[in-house]
Formats: sequence, structure tokens, C-alpha cells
Amino acid sequence: MSGGLLVAGTTSDAGKSVLTAGICRWLHRRGVKVAPFKAQNMSNNSAVVVGPDGRGGEIGRAQAMQAAACGLAPDLRFNPVLLKPGSDLASQVVLLGEAVDTVTAGNFRELRPRLAETAYAALAELRSAYDVVICEGAGSPAEINLRAGDYVNMGLARHAGLPAIVVGDIDRGGVFASMFGTLALLGPADQALIAGFVINKFRGDLGLLRPGLDMLCQVTGRPTYGVLPWALDLWLDAEDSLAYGRVLGRPAAPRGTEWLDVAVVRLPRISNATDVEALATEPGVRVRLTVEPAELAAADLVVLPGSKSTVADLAWLRRTGLADAVLAHAAAGRPLLGICGGFQMLARAIHDPVESRQGSVPGLGLLPIEVTFDPRKTVRQSVGTARGDVPVQGYEIHHGYVSHADPALTPLLTCADGSGEGAVVGAVHGTHWHGAFESDGFRRRFLTEVARLAGRTGFTVAPDTAFAAARERSLDLLGDLVEEHLDTEALWRLVESGPPAGLPFIPPGAPGTP
Repeated sequence: MSGGLLVAGTTSDAGKSVLTAGICRWLHRRGVKVAPFKAQNMSNNSAVVVGPDGRGGEIGRAQAMQAAACGLAPDLRFNPVLLKPGSDLASQVVLLGEAVDTVTAGNFRELRPRLAETAYAALAELRSAYDVVICEGAGSPAEINLRAGDYVNMGLARHAGLPAIVVGDIDRGGVFASMFGTLALLGPADQALIAGFVINKFRGDLGLLRPGLDMLCQVTGRPTYGVLPWALDLWLDAEDSLAYGRVLGRPAAPRGTEWLDVAVVRLPRISNATDVEALATEPGVRVRLTVEPAELAAADLVVLPGSKSTVADLAWLRRTGLADAVLAHAAAGRPLLGICGGFQMLARAIHDPVESRQGSVPGLGLLPIEVTFDPRKTVRQSVGTARGDVPVQGYEIHHGYVSHADPALTPLLTCADGSGEGAVVGAVHGTHWHGAFESDGFRRRFLTEVARLAGRTGFTVAPDTAFAAARERSLDLLGDLVEEHLDTEALWRLVESGPPAGLPFIPPGAPGTP
């Protein structure tokens, strides 16, 4: 067979990514050869995939997670177009893993045919190789200002003949209005592919919701395929940092007598915020994202995460007083960690003719290095050790590189070729490697050192936390939720046979949209 389904949403962060992953895991457990697909993603959370030519390329982090739900290694075709916002007006275009251009509102119309052609070709290849492809939309299909050139939502469904379901987040309120309105703003041909709805993040008595589900069916002629409950344990591999609350996950009680408090600065252009998720899986480690300087003063560990706009975010740190708080934290000898863009901010100087084009600017001066930006982007998977004996794996995505370093500088990691990576000066640590804390041994050693430096003598690192196992439990939970709370027989009929015939048109439809 060559089945497919589009998971659309009433809004961004409605639950498309997790529902797609859950359906993928459910089908994978049934023995179906299934793959995920997102024609275009806009996110600074990305994963590195080794392409057929051996070079590293990028896809959205959510599609890498969905690949794991399918039991597959990530594939560049799973997310052929990735837009990485560098400002409110411009995004880097990553096409089949490679950064090829910068898109703005002014030139997107010219680029769009090429992007759509690439996305359609990637989907066709996947459909020829897999029994089923579960496609995730982007934003909302009812963004009628963008419908004419859409190749991600109903444009994709129309092109490939895919049935679609619409997921809505009831936790935001107004879920019935948003689902009805999404449908009613679509043209007749688009509406004919919308088979029904799924409600996400429900808390309470389902009996109280039932009359609304029945009325929604009456006014749209389409069923609700199920209601997914709120699940506190679903927080790994977030599509975007906006999906996070202030505290990541649900921190387990410490193994010792003290907690470790980790404050992560929520930069305006934060990228790969998923790096700190591994820390948050550890018992007794409370990880929170913040923009408050006062919260850094109380933290045991401060993290400057990755950034798509290192120089601009560094300037923001200074304007908000957060830079002073970071410097005060380091001056007190308390642990500080910079990852990728955050690592670059710790340098004495940053020379950037590429991203910000501001030339040379002073860094925070906490590490004896200088960083220079190169037009060629480093995208690769990395392997090495910490302190010579602890295996570490990670990946790199950056334009900046260390162009000068104090010869006596101690590296944080040792690469497989024997070269040093990152830096350690007292309690200040930095690395370009994303994903390093998913290596269990390295994470435990690092947190043990953080506790020592912070004076948390009562903190004891757990010896048995396995990040890969935590991710698998999350994916299995998604599969369980789909099996237990959705009409999987009806979903399978959609995947296998397409949208039901005779679905009614709900006026008014978008003016001018066929």
C-alpha cells in the first residue's frame, strides 16, 4: 500500500508533532513500515543527519523524534525544507539538510516554487519506499493569507491526495470555535479532505465534553476521532522553546538531601533548547528557563544555550541586565555553561561578518578565546571523550569557530582525532557540541562537578538515569495514548482509503479559494 495522512492543527503548538509521533509509534508497533514527513518546518531546534553523500545536514528536531517513533534513523527527506529564524524578518533556508539561502517576506515568493518542488519530490520518494507516510502540517491550514502558495498544509494534501485531521489544544480554550472556524475558512476542495478532529490536552470529565463533540459533528458532518488527555511526561524533544513552561518536565526527588537548581537563559533566538532536557531527566535537578536576572543569582548552574543570532542575543543580554548577572555569577565562582552560541558569547571577542555583519564585538570575556564566523556552516555529528575516559556523542551546527585560544586552555572534551573541543576555566565551561548531555556518563560527571563547585554537598547524582530509555518511554506513552484514546480503526481506514466521500461543505469558505 501507499497510505498517508496529514495531521493539521488549529494553531502552532496545538499538538501536531506529538500526535504525528504517536500515530507513527502506533503503526510501527503494528508492524507497518511507516515514516514521518514535514514539508516545511520553521524552528531553531534541529538535529544533524548524515546524508547519502556522507555530509551532515539538518532537519527539525521533531522529525528526528518522529523517526525514532517509527524505529528509523533520521532522513533528510523527512523534513526537506527547514526555515531557521535569525530575526523577525529573515530566516535561513535549509534545503534537504543544506543551508542554501536567506528568505525574507520580499523574496519568499520567488523561492517558494523551488521549495515546493523539493518537498513534493521528497514525499513521493518516501511514499514509494514506505507503506504509510504520516505528514505533519505547519501552523494552521486556515492561514488564508498564505493559502495561494501553500505546500505544507492543504496544498500538500491536495497535491498528494491525503486525508487530513485537525488537532486542537483544549487547554488554550475555545477549541470548538477554533476547529469549526479552521474548517469553515477553507475552500470546498480543501474541506473535502478534512475528515475529522482530535482534541488534545484534555483534563476533566469526558462526559461533560461529550455534548460539545456531538454538536461539532452535527454542524460539520465530521467526527472527533478521540480526545487525548493531558500528559505531564510528554515534554522531551520540543519542536520550539515556546512549547516549554518555566520548569522543564516533572523533576523527580533528589537521591541525596539537596537539589541542583539550573537556570537557562531564554534567549530571543534560542536554538536547540533541547540540550538541557537531558539535565532535566535527572532526579534532583530542577531546570527552568528564565529572562529574570535575579533568578540567575539564586541558581547553582547558569546555562547560556545555543542561539541563531549570537551577536544580537549577546546585545540583548546586555540591554536586559542578564549579562551583568552572568558575570556576577561567574565572579562568585559558581558554575556557568555556554553551549554553541552561548559558548561563543563567553569569548573575549566575536568577529562576525556573516550573521550579524557587525564585524568585531566584545564578548563577555570569561574564556580566553576569540570566535570568527565563516560563511561555510559546520554541520556534523561528533564523537569524543571527557577527561579521557568518558564517552561523549553530540552534533555541531554553527558558523562561528574558535579562531584563537590561549595555548594553555583546558578543553572540555577531546575529539576522536585527539583535538580539543570547548573550554574550561575554573567554573566556566563551554562547548560547541549539542546533545552532549544525552551521553549518560558525561552528564553524571558534569553534574557531580557542578554540585561540588556550587557547594551542594548533599546532591548525589543518580547512577541509573538513561536518557535514551527516557525518550523511548515518552514515545511508547504517545503510542499508548493513541491506542487508548483515539478511534484507531477509523484512523486506519483514513490512512488506507483516504477521506470519506460526501463530506459536507461548511460556508463561507475562504473567498477566492477553490
